[in-house]
Amino acid sequence: MKRLVLAGGGHSHVEVLLRFGRNPVPGVELTLISPGRHTPYSGMLPGLVAGHYTWAQSHIDLERLCRFAGAHHLDDRLAGLDLYAKRARCESGDERSFDLLSLDIGSIPPLPAVPDAVAHGIAVKPVEDFLDAWAELQRQARERRLRVVVVGGGAGGVELTLAMQHRLQSIGAKTQFSIVTDSERILPDHARGVRRRLECVLAQRGVKTHAGRRAIAAEPGYLVLEDDIHVAADRIIWATGANAAPFLQQSGLRTDNAGFVLIDENLQSISHTGIFAAGDVASMVARPRPKSGVYAVRQGPPLADNLRRALTEQMLEPYFPQPVALALISTGDKYAIASWGPLAWAGAWVWRWKDRIDRRFVEKYRCP
Repeated sequence: MKRLVLAGGGHSHVEVLLRFGRNPVPGVELTLISPGRHTPYSGMLPGLVAGHYTWAQSHIDLERLCRFAGAHHLDDRLAGLDLYAKRARCESGDERSFDLLSLDIGSIPPLPAVPDAVAHGIAVKPVEDFLDAWAELQRQARERRLRVVVVGGGAGGVELTLAMQHRLQSIGAKTQFSIVTDSERILPDHARGVRRRLECVLAQRGVKTHAGRRAIAAEPGYLVLEDDIHVAADRIIWATGANAAPFLQQSGLRTDNAGFVLIDENLQSISHTGIFAAGDVASMVARPRPKSGVYAVRQGPPLADNLRRALTEQMLEPYFPQPVALALISTGDKYAIASWGPLAWAGAWVWRWKDRIDRRFVEKYRCP
């Protein structure tokens, strides 16, 4: 009996479970380590925040998916690895032995760099903690005017800002939003046409942008930026970049400077045979790509195939990620902007396009 442990219920691993359920590998004991019964789909998070989707519509039932795959779901979080003994340690202290291990545990927000970030702010990840805090923020916004500052000027931060603003306006709350980013402009990784469209949307909706300045401290009622600039803030939302879980570097796995697992074209660790990784937790050596749900989704099928090949002692097959990924960025209302390399499109039809893609993805994993 070979033991395959999937750590994390991310976008790549739900595809692995689906494919192993449809075509099981004989003689394999499959275990998923992931906290909670449900996992959110990141593509629908802004729509959930904006009020366009229900919680159930935007989450995948891992228990149901595990039953379909004949897998055991361990409701826990990976906290450490003993690669010599091939054991995965969980936060509860429970341990699982493995012959093959696949990591899809995502990333954590880089909060420690800002003093008192946790005490005075709300991190977007873990998503379920953010959604709980978001529910409380909506309740408070009904009672008094709030000044909300979102730290992070990437697509995720801008999209979330507009989603929150739309929802609060729809319930009659009066809220002032600001965005803080240390980049010179918002969406630095996107084409000028995309940035220009979103800058116009932010201006039209009264969202002030503080670009080119780093947040250095959080205080009661304020976010402090470089040059001693104080931005009034009743609530701070941390939608900054991604950090890797510290235990990954401590495990002995080869990682990049940010602590993410370095993988080859087969999605396998460059330092340890039999350890695979996908999604935000991984960094491809030969073909690096941004941390994006789009790439995590695309890695699912080749990861499943190579795990199957490794279990059956076949040659692994390389995965070649697309050079440019399509990004569909919603603007809170049912309107979106498409970004693909140097090209940009916008309109209600783009939102309907995104809506169809997202609904189809989640529906795919509603197994019997």
